[in-house]
Amino acid sequence: MAGIPAVHAQQPSQPPAAVSPPPPAPVGLTGQFAPWLQVRAEFRERVEGFGGGAFRADNDDGYFLNRFRFNATVAPSSMVKVVVQLQDARAFEKSTGQMAAPVRNTLDLRMAYGQFGAGRHVVRAGRQELAFGEQRLIGHLNWVNSARSFDAVRATIARTPFTFDVFAASVVTIRPDTSSPDAPVFSESGGGNALYGFYGSTTSLLPKATVEPYVFYRQSRGLRIETGGTGTIHQTTTGTRLVGKLPSGFDYGVEMAWQTGSVATDAVNAWAGHWVVGRAFTAALAKPRSFLEFNYASGDAHPTDGTRGTFDQLYPTGHDKYGLADQVGWKNVQHLRGGIELKPWRQWQVSSSYHAFWLASATDALYAANGAAVARSVAGTAGRFVGQEVDVQAAYTYSPQLQIGGGYATLAPGEFLKNTTPGASYRYGYLTVTYVFVGDQPVAARKGGQR
Repeated sequence: MAGIPAVHAQQPSQPPAAVSPPPPAPVGLTGQFAPWLQVRAEFRERVEGFGGGAFRADNDDGYFLNRFRFNATVAPSSMVKVVVQLQDARAFEKSTGQMAAPVRNTLDLRMAYGQFGAGRHVVRAGRQELAFGEQRLIGHLNWVNSARSFDAVRATIARTPFTFDVFAASVVTIRPDTSSPDAPVFSESGGGNALYGFYGSTTSLLPKATVEPYVFYRQSRGLRIETGGTGTIHQTTTGTRLVGKLPSGFDYGVEMAWQTGSVATDAVNAWAGHWVVGRAFTAALAKPRSFLEFNYASGDAHPTDGTRGTFDQLYPTGHDKYGLADQVGWKNVQHLRGGIELKPWRQWQVSSSYHAFWLASATDALYAANGAAVARSVAGTAGRFVGQEVDVQAAYTYSPQLQIGGGYATLAPGEFLKNTTPGASYRYGYLTVTYVFVGDQPVAARKGGQR
């Protein structure tokens, strides 16, 4: 979004290891051109627009985003697989904001990795997606046009009743194009950023529940020091995610993370939490599920004291987790959300939600879904109530090849935004169509019309 670069993307929770074979695809969609070669091609077109960008009444835009992906999988044996994904992402009729990532990334190598092993023990090396849990901290960000990938080595080991992943990675810095003769052919990682991690999963500790402990270590250069200058961050995020089912159709989820470390002379001390409870009425018409959740992420109460209290959301898939408008991220926030999800017909999914936002610390900034600061009151005198948001979304799966989705969000500013910005309401809407030419599996219906 203009003035506030929007970061989008959410997917349903998924296990930490992606080693199980996909479900069988309908005849004609498998892309199996030979026993050792499989291809997949996908085109996604999205028209979206907003009003009140940067909470200014005169800041509106509407534009088209399209993305083409071509995948090739070569499997010379059951123990070896090579995957390559080319991606071309472009934007049209965009009149405000930047024309670089995440809206534009002309022909690029998004994935290129080798996978070795099968079943319970797999090693994957090369350019790949990383996604863990609900992707609140590490995800692929597939909602945005360019999406995210990592140059990484990842090992998945399954020993009943535990599964765990260990990895070393560097996020790929996306280059919008390669017009400069000195530019590399494809986007590159490195530049001083590194991410190391452990992510586990077990269903044996609690009845009808999955427990996922994790540790992530992040290193990156050029971060601002509170007392002046820049330095390198050395930060450890330790956390646990817990999801489970209760009697009478209830379900719950909890995720909590604590961060320690340093940025040169600054100390890091921050934490965040996510709590949700829901209930599914499977016997009722449209099979509704209602839910109530609360999200918290610490802020920095004293921006010059040498202790960094703002929670770092790392590399998340943040779209729609803190509002469809993506004007709020998991940093310095208290977020109350309630909503309902419906499946009125077999091919339809519909959802609606209400959000209320407050700053955790009045002297820290409001941060958007991409982690960028939106507004700040250094003195802490602008108030803490950010505003309220209402979202509506629908997704329709016409066939395994064709999927259509749309949604609308409106955010009404509260005291904080009225005191730190022009205070106009923010509105966002989208309509997206995804078409799969051939593929390794049918495109499943996902909320928000995602891939």
